[in-house]
Amino acid sequence: MVKKSRVVDWEFNPFDLLSDEILFDILDYLDHNPFDKKSFSLVCKDFYRVESRHRRVLKPLRSELLIRAIDRYPSVERLDLSSCPRITDDSLAAISNAYKFCLRSIDLSRSRFFSNAGVSNVVVNCKFLVEIDLSNATELTDSGAVAISKASNLEKLWLARCKLITDIGIARIGIGCRKLKLINLTWCLGVGDLGVDFVAVKCKEIRSFDLSYTTITNKCLPSILNLQYLEELTLVGCLGIGDEGLATLEKGRTSLKTLNLTNCDNVTLWGLPYLTSRVTCLSHLNLTNGSVVTEAIANSLQNLPKLQSIKLDGCHVTCSGLEAIGNRCILLRELSLSKCSGVTDEGLSFLVKKQKELRKLDITCCRKITQISVDNVTKSCTSLTSLKMESCYLISKEAFTLIGERCHHLEEIDLTDTEVDDAGLMSISRCKKLSSLRLGICYNLTDNSLIQVGKICRELVELDLYRSMGITDLSIAAIASGCPRLEMITLAYCKDITDTSLVSLSKCSRLSVVEIRGCSSISSAGISTIALGCKQLTVLDVKKCHNVDDAGLLPLTNFSRSLRQINLSYCSITDVGLLALANIACLQSMTVLHLKGLSADGLVAALLACSGLRKVKLHASFKSLFPQPFLEHMESRGCLFQWRDKPVQDGVDPWVWRHTARMNANIMYLLDEV
Repeated sequence: MVKKSRVVDWEFNPFDLLSDEILFDILDYLDHNPFDKKSFSLVCKDFYRVESRHRRVLKPLRSELLIRAIDRYPSVERLDLSSCPRITDDSLAAISNAYKFCLRSIDLSRSRFFSNAGVSNVVVNCKFLVEIDLSNATELTDSGAVAISKASNLEKLWLARCKLITDIGIARIGIGCRKLKLINLTWCLGVGDLGVDFVAVKCKEIRSFDLSYTTITNKCLPSILNLQYLEELTLVGCLGIGDEGLATLEKGRTSLKTLNLTNCDNVTLWGLPYLTSRVTCLSHLNLTNGSVVTEAIANSLQNLPKLQSIKLDGCHVTCSGLEAIGNRCILLRELSLSKCSGVTDEGLSFLVKKQKELRKLDITCCRKITQISVDNVTKSCTSLTSLKMESCYLISKEAFTLIGERCHHLEEIDLTDTEVDDAGLMSISRCKKLSSLRLGICYNLTDNSLIQVGKICRELVELDLYRSMGITDLSIAAIASGCPRLEMITLAYCKDITDTSLVSLSKCSRLSVVEIRGCSSISSAGISTIALGCKQLTVLDVKKCHNVDDAGLLPLTNFSRSLRQINLSYCSITDVGLLALANIACLQSMTVLHLKGLSADGLVAALLACSGLRKVKLHASFKSLFPQPFLEHMESRGCLFQWRDKPVQDGVDPWVWRHTARMNANIMYLLDEV
């Protein structure tokens, strides 16, 4: 018997001709979309291997996936653990062993359960580390700071809310980390003048210094302002900084460009001129919630010839103050007057006539301005890219047409709670570069103008139609078909929105945030279409969508693998639907208030199964029904419970709701004026 020769069936694979370097170049082009990278790695074993070697940035979404991720990706330079609430010393030991020669940056800003020893392990082993974010490490002490000081190559360090670290620990960091360029000590209540002064003397290369809500006083200002390369100084809520210290400052050699004095109550119109005369390179100045902005303060800004951005949010601004800003700040590009009492047509009109190169203007809640201001703003500042005018409801409908006629470069506009109508929005739709459009509580709008937006504004990324009652499925269909870049849409309490809108939006493949709370005609069928079409969905709010039940959650568990935040309050969800959410590995935040079909046992089972949860909002009545060991177990996993005791809320007539909201806002405005 003659044996038949065995025929080897070999098929040529053209991918074998591609070198790793070429595949690396291809992966570089896929950086913006993780789904594309995942598809690439599934082509074949070689592509899987190359993608693993190419990955330089790693952000595990759950703590228990960390070890497996470390094994797969050996060349990580930046490790972001901000989505992993439970990181132990053992986890940090595994990281330091695996990435000993490549790790340059690690973010532990939202992680807990590690100690000073774990931090020391990473610092000692990872010699090339240049960035560490330890914000919110509330158990970190001076011993941990001593460990950090061994990172001699460190350039950026975040220690926000590390309240146990004192001047001694900060001084040790100053001695060991001489290459620091950025340091953030926000809410480090144990840090004062001594530690800050020491760091300023030892770390000569600091570019960015954040000392917000620390106990520093005027004593350390001279050493800070003498930092030769300092560009950004943030002193939010530093009550120890005051006029007396500013008056004694000598002219520094600082190259300071950005200064934030928000909520510095003791810096007044008397001390500010001393400061501006000593930091003459400033381009960005933030005086939010500060002193009254008078002509004297505004005149002091003439000492800042390079000033381009001023934030005066929450300040009382006089008419003469605005006029002085217009005269003195010749290079102004950004001006924020949000919630500033005292802003009138006279002052604002004078200012904008002098500032023809203004790019960004925020006049949110400036409730005294009228069409006169809009006329002058649009006539003088034709290069505006951002205009925010929420709650400016004295501005007449006719004024909004001027915006579209004159400001063609707008990329962002906020018209929330204004009287804009279809004619005004149609005019604004001429701005073809528009990417962010906020139209919440705009009761004069109908489908006619939104359809026009959909036809022209193809760059639109963000659309907010919160409580805009005249909107129906027709306009959403136009937006969905005409705005392929759409990523965020808010349709909350738009009463005429139905599942048809969700069918239209399911064609927007980039959509990641969908808020449809209070849309009573939305059902599980609509949620299913969104789940099938929008694979990048990360936030879903269906609060008070009473027709959404368990059937709507099942497609989410199969197709919305990136979902991180969901609000199911007042829906018709039962224990079964909630338990199904456990299949979404990325889910981190859940709000489940007033679900009639939910039992305590079912809720416990669902929460235990959703192992990635970090925040859960529940009605306070459940707290006494949960076993104490369960609560302790959830806390040990890094999950935070937020208990709410709100009664069941019925729907409110939209006109009554807006009238009440405006009346309350006016009362607060009048109180601020007193």
